[in-house]
Amino acid sequence: MILPIVAYGDPVLRKKAENITKDYPNLDTLIENMKETMYGAYGIGLAAPQIGLPIRLFIVDTAPFAEDEGFTEEEREIFENFQRTFINAEILDEEGDEWAFNEGCLSIPDVREDVFRQPKITIKYQDENFKTHTEVFDGIIARIIQHEYDHIEGVLFTDKLSSLKKRLIKGKLANISKGKIRVDYKMRFPAMKKKR
Repeated sequence: MILPIVAYGDPVLRKKAENITKDYPNLDTLIENMKETMYGAYGIGLAAPQIGLPIRLFIVDTAPFAEDEGFTEEEREIFENFQRTFINAEILDEEGDEWAFNEGCLSIPDVREDVFRQPKITIKYQDENFKTHTEVFDGIIARIIQHEYDHIEGVLFTDKLSSLKKRLIKGKLANISKGKIRVDYKMRFPAMKKKR
C-alpha cells in the first residue's frame, strides 16, 4: 500500500526516532508499504519519520542510480544490487574529507542543493530479521545512508546548508509546508492536518 509522504514542516520530521523490537506490530507489512511508497515516488531511500512514524527504520535501494550516466560499470553493478533495510541504526564512525553532492528529499520536493558529507561510514544496524550487522560503506551509498540516517535523528538535508542558501530557499520551504506545491505522489502537509 502506498502511504502519504510527510511534507517539510511536520513535527515528526524533527523528532529523534525510537528504537524498535522484533515484535513491532506488522513490521513486515510496514517495510513492504515503505518500499511501495518509495518506488511510487521514484525515491532511492525512505525513512519511517517520512511516513509519520518516529521509529528507527529506513530503507535504501540504489538501483535507479544504475541507469545514470557518469558511473563506471562496476559502480552501476553495485547500485543495481544494493537494497537494505536498516533498523535501530547507529553510525559509529564517519571519516575522510567532506565532499559535495546534490541531494534532494521526498519530504522536500523540488529543492535540491549541494550537501557536504564525509565519504566513509561505519554503521551498526539490524536487518528485517533483526540480525545485527556492522558494515563500512563509502561514496554514494554512504551518502544515501547518511541522508536517511539523518531522518531518524530528526535532521533534514536543508539543515546542512549555509545560512545564505537557507534564506534563498525559505519561501519554497514555506510553500511546501502549506501544501502549495505539485507532486506526482501522495503527500501529507502540516497545514492541511491542522484544518481537520
